Amino acid sequence: MAKFMLSRRRFLTAATIAGSGLALSGCDVFDALGDRDSTVRSVIESANDLTYKAQRLVLGREALAREYPKSEIRQPQRPNGSTDPDDPYYRSLVASNFADYRFEIGGLVEKPLSFSLDELRNMPSRTQITRHDCVEGWSCIAEWTGVQLSRLLDQAKVKPEARYVVFKCLDTIEESASGGIKYYESIDMIDARHPQTIMAYGLNGKPLPVANGAPLRCRVERQLGYKMAKYVKSIELTDSLAQFGQGHGGYWEDNGYDWYAGI
Repeated sequence: MAKFMLSRRRFLTAATIAGSGLALSGCDVFDALGDRDSTVRSVIESANDLTYKAQRLVLGREALAREYPKSEIRQPQRPNGSTDPDDPYYRSLVASNFADYRFEIGGLVEKPLSFSLDELRNMPSRTQITRHDCVEGWSCIAEWTGVQLSRLLDQAKVKPEARYVVFKCLDTIEESASGGIKYYESIDMIDARHPQTIMAYGLNGKPLPVANGAPLRCRVERQLGYKMAKYVKSIELTDSLAQFGQGHGGYWEDNGYDWYAGI
């Protein structure tokens, strides 16, 4: 009997076929999904929760995303989302080659920390060649180098009640009447401590380019690309996502995407 394999991509493909009257692009969302009282929205959120629990059960906490040989790197890493933030503070960091950049860790930790880019680069590193899968349907294999997030969390001494890591970014993703909305994302502690979850400062053997999220971006190799926050300024450990954005765990999640985007 052929081996049965369930993946997020196959699940989404089946859902797309079943709902052929609906369309979703990488940057647009269903009108119905923007309505928090929508029945469609509620059904999809329930399915997302089921998918999250099922993948956690099937894959386990330590299951690794596939890693590739260097021969599989056949093109530059395709940029996605913001590629050249024009925020004044970010532009000043670029102008100084990120000499004044600090990566901060706060929230539910015993020891709040702040690191320069050089300090991060001087820590024990991990290099991994993995495939980036975008919700728009494309993928790209690249080599990423950075420090494991778990190593940083251990130094900060995370409090037992912490359930999530929230990434706060330097790029303004949307202008609003009350001011610019900065990109943010979140993952749970299982993914935060996964050995392949790194804060990446290198891409294909070179410093991370601006278009790909310099000076620091998160790599969460078991999830889709929009979960991998770029231009990361800080992380906050928290027991609830309610106080961030609209309370759904990320900018795109606030606009209708799944919080858990496992593949």
